[in-house]
Amino acid sequence: MAQEIERKFLVKGDFKKFAKKNTRITQGYLSSVPERTVRVRIKGENGFITIKGIGNESGASRYEWEKEIAVSEVNELLKLCEPGVIDKTRFLVESGEHTFEVDEFYGENDGLIVAEIELSDENEDFIKPEWLGQEVTGDVKYFNSMLMKNPYKNW
Repeated sequence: MAQEIERKFLVKGDFKKFAKKNTRITQGYLSSVPERTVRVRIKGENGFITIKGIGNESGASRYEWEKEIAVSEVNELLKLCEPGVIDKTRFLVESGEHTFEVDEFYGENDGLIVAEIELSDENEDFIKPEWLGQEVTGDVKYFNSMLMKNPYKNW
């Protein structure tokens, strides 16, 4: 089983000038229950299906499985998804030996910007850039699967 370890933060400053790449992402959820979320996504020119398990106590670690599938298949599966679509641009921003994935959301989540960093260990040290804000790791309202149910505009 593949284990994903990541920490999540709000963004409080200008990060875009440091971004080395950005990609538009559209995704929907076939299942959004915490025990197993099943997501389909179009990321740039590629399609993916992803299954994630429930997080550990801190919310930083959980099972993740992902497979690339045809964009046409994602478009068909999006028709079966739960209501709500996540629309965002992902920016890749290097910080020391790590890369932050910074998501700028649109639509009903417009105004929300969240940064994630993948780690090899929950306690691994990393450089925190000046634009990095409050940590929200494990706060379920920031999970993409929850943002489609209770979007940022409703907070």
